[in-house]
Amino acid sequence: MSRICCIPLLVFASLAVWADDSVQSGRGEVKLTDKARRIHQEAILVDGHNDLPYRFRQLKDRGLDRYDITKNVAEFHTDIPRLKAGNVGVQFWSAYVDASRSKDLTAVRATLEQIDIIQRMIKKYPHTFEQAFTYEDILRIRKAGKIASLIGVEGGHSIDNSLGVLRVYHTLGVRYMTLTHSDTLDWADASTDKPKNNGLSPFGELVVLEMNRLGMLVDISHVSADTMRHVLKVTRAPVIASHSSAYGIAEHPRNVPDDVLKLVAKNRGVVMVNFFSGFVVPEGARQMASMFETVRKLQEKYPNENDFKAAFDTWKKEHPIPRGSVHTVVDHIEHIIKVAGIDHVGLGSDYDGIGTTPRQMEDVSSYPLITQELLNRGYSKEDIHKVLGNNALRVMKECEECAQRLSKLPVTSVLGPARNP
Repeated sequence: MSRICCIPLLVFASLAVWADDSVQSGRGEVKLTDKARRIHQEAILVDGHNDLPYRFRQLKDRGLDRYDITKNVAEFHTDIPRLKAGNVGVQFWSAYVDASRSKDLTAVRATLEQIDIIQRMIKKYPHTFEQAFTYEDILRIRKAGKIASLIGVEGGHSIDNSLGVLRVYHTLGVRYMTLTHSDTLDWADASTDKPKNNGLSPFGELVVLEMNRLGMLVDISHVSADTMRHVLKVTRAPVIASHSSAYGIAEHPRNVPDDVLKLVAKNRGVVMVNFFSGFVVPEGARQMASMFETVRKLQEKYPNENDFKAAFDTWKKEHPIPRGSVHTVVDHIEHIIKVAGIDHVGLGSDYDGIGTTPRQMEDVSSYPLITQELLNRGYSKEDIHKVLGNNALRVMKECEECAQRLSKLPVTSVLGPARNP
């Protein structure tokens, strides 16, 4: 496992040692009421991003034998009892591998291994999980009382510049792909690396159109703002940001600027709010803005793994971040509502891919507190249900409908006559 940025895990999981602040002045703990419980229980909660599968890989439990998630697992944010307590109805499980794997051509193999872990996890717990491939699958699985489980590939490096690999992933059940992770690709610029495409290259445009044709959601989390804008010009289907927050509140390049939020609204897409303190707390975002570049520099300076960890630990102690609270997360939700509208926001926690969580948002059992805080701020049951999952479900349905329309057209009319599909 390469050291650059086993982000989200090697780096983010160690951020829990950072400064622990008190709840913001004047905003105490959110108290859950019976009304909020009822509203929450009636919703279909969709979470756009969870890294539990990579935790199994990281902790050398690819066989799924060491950790029994039918019980509380202290090492994780996620297990079955807490998923049920949070009323999670639809979960996108991330098939994440380190972006540096593209350099030694092992990204595809590792991504297939991560997909395998997800599918074996689903099969190991059949009373709780069932893999969903379509919008109708989700409704059927949820009606049966199970968690509809979908797969999202986190980073276009995982296709190794091959549309054939992209199509294989779709066949295996991948229903979104994040166009980049931490590193800029040959065909798409990342938010935390130097640009070289002014957004997308011609091949990057082709990737977006092929995803539209397949019915795979285009995920603009992790990409640069210019890439977001470029995608929104090219795509024929609604897009998602599976785990990104609002730049208007916390100025980190991983977050979505207001002008892009307005474009997402025109596109009928959805931005699913990330819970990581370093992305949602304004001061935390300022401290975190240089982290990806710092990791790269420290790795060059300290090629030995232990020396790198010691140097990075020192950097973290010198750059503490506040945790924020459930209020902070809802601030981002509300900002997106004000800029893009109530139909264009959702939840993308990034649980088990982050180490520092806001207060009262420590794990997957915490979602009802978001319902409560939205209720406290005057939102209706209908609007709360949109935020919790209905917006994301609508986007999935519309993405499938777009693919059905495109399937009736010649491939060249979708991808262009000069392009090799």
